[in-house]
Amino acid sequence: MSDPRNSSDSTGKANLETTDTGTATSELSNVVDELLTQLSTKFSTISGDLLAKMDDMSKRLDNLEATIQSQARNNDQGK
Repeated sequence: MSDPRNSSDSTGKANLETTDTGTATSELSNVVDELLTQLSTKFSTISGDLLAKMDDMSKRLDNLEATIQSQARNNDQGK
């Protein structure tokens, strides 16, 4: 016959393993969620910086174009 203590002991071990697995899964899920949040934040920051730099470059190009056109008109008038 089987010893009842062994039966309850193995059930306790199974419950402990299930709890450990559930805790590990929960911890892993939390770590992954945190990493995704960090990546999303970094992506948003980089995206914003990139758009700001592109806007700045666009303004510089517009100013350069206006300066070139102005100088071209002055050269045409001076001839």
